[in-house]
Amino acid sequence: MRAAAEWLLGNGITVLGQQISWAELVGQLCALAVVFLAQRRTLATWPVQVTATVLLFAVYASAQLGGLAVRQIVILLISVYGWWAWSRRSDPVYGVAVRKGTARERLVLLGVLAAATTGFALLLTALDASWAPWPDAWIFVGTAVAFWAQGRGLVEFWLVWLAVDAVGVPLQLASGLHFSAAIYVVFAALVVHGWWSWNRTAKSQQLAPTRV
Repeated sequence: MRAAAEWLLGNGITVLGQQISWAELVGQLCALAVVFLAQRRTLATWPVQVTATVLLFAVYASAQLGGLAVRQIVILLISVYGWWAWSRRSDPVYGVAVRKGTARERLVLLGVLAAATTGFALLLTALDASWAPWPDAWIFVGTAVAFWAQGRGLVEFWLVWLAVDAVGVPLQLASGLHFSAAIYVVFAALVVHGWWSWNRTAKSQQLAPTRV
């Protein structure tokens, strides 16, 4: 297992003078595929996400980004929950049920984002586990919250992802992970489309019970 991880991290391709390891390339492409699959509300979203987390854990651990590495473990656990939750809310006509969050749910999301980011950033600082503890913590917490909200079928998870991308792009560039930064830019465009798509679907599913 260790030898395989070392090979995936030590080998890859060069694009525009930038070395991209196989682990980073395949991991980020899987992560990108997850966005497409999530837009279509298919259960395949989750096993593909599991593959991405395993590969990207190795990438971020080697780049000494503790928060980004640990978040892959959290994503793995949430992916199991999301897989289970989506399988329970599947509809033969409208697919996985999605909806807009209530005012209370939105406040809870914001509160968790603020409190957890602060706490985790202070922890990373105390442990000297990241050279950029605050953005690292924001991405970690934002990702966990986004995946949890996605598992719950809340439209707002796309907006949390957009906030994660806004911090993720400059952090990836500063870390020398240029390919990952480019993927984050693509993520942002897909997230905007995904938010629009889920909003439309949420309205359709809300009206569905009233149709004759």
